[in-house]
Amino acid sequence: MTLKADLFFSFRSPYSYLAIGRYRAMQAEYDLDITMRTVWPIAVRDPDILFTGNPNAGRYIFMDAARSAEMQGIPYRWPRPDPVDQNLMTREIAPEQPRIERLCRMGQAATRRGKGIDFAYEVAGIIWSGTVDEWHEGEHLAEAAQRAGLDYAELEAERISDAAALDAEIAANQDALDAAGHWGVPTLLFEGEPFFGQDRVDMALWRMKQKGLAKR
Repeated sequence: MTLKADLFFSFRSPYSYLAIGRYRAMQAEYDLDITMRTVWPIAVRDPDILFTGNPNAGRYIFMDAARSAEMQGIPYRWPRPDPVDQNLMTREIAPEQPRIERLCRMGQAATRRGKGIDFAYEVAGIIWSGTVDEWHEGEHLAEAAQRAGLDYAELEAERISDAAALDAEIAANQDALDAAGHWGVPTLLFEGEPFFGQDRVDMALWRMKQKGLAKR
């Protein structure tokens, strides 16, 4: 029996990047269907939190994400450019956010085609691995979409022509995450139980095995 789960994912989250490869490999190895549910980064969804929260949080994430990647042998560097247009010194968020809007809408369009996990894996790799500068220019995204088995031109056209509907689906993803009892990413939701963070991948697998998860 195929088990089903939802993965709430942000293209701006280093921890989402660190988790996506393992969830993708898990789906390939086991009789498991994971639906990727793109959410807006908190910097875009609720920027006021960035100004009221503890400033140490950002510094800790920078340090912890880098060492987590090093421990797991995953190539990593903070993106150039950042998917979110933000002054990292003042934490100020720009009013226009073309890069993250493009990514989120294309990610949701990929989910419509059943390829959300593959798209997230390929695109997160060019954003976060440190191997690509100016990932948003040239053919980088087109090549990533092709590796994920998607038609890039089709995704681009849809994210422009159907932006309002895609945004509504992304908002519904956030509502579903809230209803599941969590707020952060990456969160895997399995049978109503949320597993938050790149350090809960093994725990999620353990729980699914308890529920009969079998290899393909």
